[in-house]
Amino acid sequence: MKNLFLVTAFACLSILQANANEQKIIRISTDNTDLILQVAENGRLYQSYLGEKLLHENDLKNLPWDIHAGSDGSVTRRGWEVYSGSGNEEYFEPAIALTHNDGNPSTYLYYVSSSTQAVEGGTQTTINLRDDKYPVDVTLYYVAYPKENVIKTWSEIKHQEKKPVILSKYASTMLYFNRTKYYLTEFSSDWAKEMQMSSQQLQPGKKILDTKLGSRAAMHIQPFFEIGLDQPVNEHQGEVIMGTIGWTGNFRFTFEVDNVGNLRIIPAINPYASAYELKPDEVFTTPEFIFTLSNEGTGSGSRNLHEWARNYQLKDGKGNRLTLLNNWENTGFNFNQEILADLMTEAKHLGVDMFLLDDGWFGNKYPRKDDHAGLGDWEVTHDKLPGGIKALTDAAKEAGVKFGIWIEPEMVNPKSELFEKHPDWAIHYPNREMYFYRNQLVLDLSNPKVQDYVYQVVDNILSENPEVAYFKWDCNSPITNIYSPYLKDKQGNLYIDHVRGVYNVMKRVKENYPNVPMMLCSGGGARCDYEALKYFTEFWCSDNTDPVERIFIQWGFSQFFPSKAMCAHVTSWNRNTSIKFRTDVASMCKLGFDIGLKELSQDELKYCQDAVANWKKFQSAIMEGTQYRLVSPYESNHMAVNYVSKDKKQAILFAYDIHPRYQEKLMAVKIQGLDPNAMYKVEEINLMPNTNASLRNNGKIFSGDYLMKVGLDVFGFGQTQSHVISIIAQ
Repeated sequence: MKNLFLVTAFACLSILQANANEQKIIRISTDNTDLILQVAENGRLYQSYLGEKLLHENDLKNLPWDIHAGSDGSVTRRGWEVYSGSGNEEYFEPAIALTHNDGNPSTYLYYVSSSTQAVEGGTQTTINLRDDKYPVDVTLYYVAYPKENVIKTWSEIKHQEKKPVILSKYASTMLYFNRTKYYLTEFSSDWAKEMQMSSQQLQPGKKILDTKLGSRAAMHIQPFFEIGLDQPVNEHQGEVIMGTIGWTGNFRFTFEVDNVGNLRIIPAINPYASAYELKPDEVFTTPEFIFTLSNEGTGSGSRNLHEWARNYQLKDGKGNRLTLLNNWENTGFNFNQEILADLMTEAKHLGVDMFLLDDGWFGNKYPRKDDHAGLGDWEVTHDKLPGGIKALTDAAKEAGVKFGIWIEPEMVNPKSELFEKHPDWAIHYPNREMYFYRNQLVLDLSNPKVQDYVYQVVDNILSENPEVAYFKWDCNSPITNIYSPYLKDKQGNLYIDHVRGVYNVMKRVKENYPNVPMMLCSGGGARCDYEALKYFTEFWCSDNTDPVERIFIQWGFSQFFPSKAMCAHVTSWNRNTSIKFRTDVASMCKLGFDIGLKELSQDELKYCQDAVANWKKFQSAIMEGTQYRLVSPYESNHMAVNYVSKDKKQAILFAYDIHPRYQEKLMAVKIQGLDPNAMYKVEEINLMPNTNASLRNNGKIFSGDYLMKVGLDVFGFGQTQSHVISIIAQ
């Protein structure tokens, strides 16, 4: 019976391949980029082109192939297979590795069919591939967004073998380039050191960027890369591919330069300790890989990604964002109901929209007095907050602000009632001494009961307190003691099924509470991927709020994220800098405060109030407009960035003197994105009371053409000084 099934299936496959070969070319296009795939005579699918969009359809059939001449004089096609399988005639890194029921580790995938359909903002291309010897199917998906010049791609793997197969590699896609040189910019990280940019030329062999932390996965390596083609990555010119993977767990980017100097890029879930047991008819869906190919440097590429994210990926990407006052830097764990009510009044006085209560509000048997206890016990600490959350939302309403609250629902302290009742809900070894990161363990989200519990943390708060307007969702620990009591003999599934469980919870929250904004936080910026951001309106870039360090961190994150997704708070970090400098740095992102107003002088408080008002005035430019990175802190002792509203009637320039050298040469800053024929009034704002503008020709009117070609003299010689310039069409 089995043989009859296989004969019938593969006879059908042969017919489909014969029909498919009549349609040899598959074109995936944006307004600026072409990705061309082609079915070869052998029935397999290859990439024949990825680059600037070709103008003439007839040219597609002339695209060259990667031809390999054998020692015996034979000529075969080798390389550039779109989803190359392990065990085939390829010599390099595959996209998929699968061990069949009979122990055979090879996979050969043949083209079956393809189709296109319209989706929001673009076109989805679906391509079906099938092994010719085993009932294994792979479906490739590509969504091209023409206007934003972004392509996202992922794959699905399934089979109909009698028993489970073992997946040991499962890439989202494979992309190829044939250039003279390749220069990689990567983004390393640690607590308070997120998005540290460094570059190197790729040499023959493999360069791998990966993480094995499971949760808080991007603590050391961020899920982004940039590759300059033929030249190093540049902000304003040159060809560059910018890519990121939507996966909140272990990921791996493989960059392999082969023996003839071609580059293959393989974005994937990291297969480390993850030999996945795939059941018959179960669909294994890989993460979305999102990329843009820019011919005008990373500046243009970033603007592509920003616009795409606001339009299609980021939760409430077109909505407004709430300014806020957080209590953490002011009180830590030491607060009560009265202290918080006073801070809500301060929030209103400052002019922000919301008060955010951070860690330390929960636990009774094991009250949350520090980070050693209480995680998992999500009930209000009675002696600290006798009126519960309801009293806090009432106090916020009386003060005239919204109320938000911090949670860390995926984690548990061993010193908690939850762990006492359900030790099997935490990831930990059954027969070894436990070790902890930040005194906590990760709950096993591969377990549906745990998923229900984590969802109920949010559901209980909102059902009992519907006026809670915001969540800060934290995740402070990587996975330690890596064993799932729930999965038992399927530990290879843990890292993957855990992340899928996290998504199951997030999806339920979004479905049932779609209008509640949420901040994605992970001990700082260790969670910042575009899959999680389908469910979160913004993310916390770093616990490091030193404004000098934040200039570099925010510069790095802006490569891939719009400003409205990036939270930045004014705090007491680096008191050697002025409150103006700290606020001006935070104002280039989604503005918040985490500072006690009582420690400010009257002039400083007045300045902060004016800065909040100015941020709200220019919110449409900063949050919705187009960003231009003008001067890099990596290349100078200064930094500058400007935003322009969609109608080009409003722009704002942020310029920072970080640590200028003595009497160094100062260059004018050339604004970008203005209407060259419009007239603009330039005026320095965010000034301390009783101080004059430092901008030469302050209040003067210039043409957009002048401002973009000649620019403004805004830099100075002072240490950690800042300048905010409004540019308003007249």
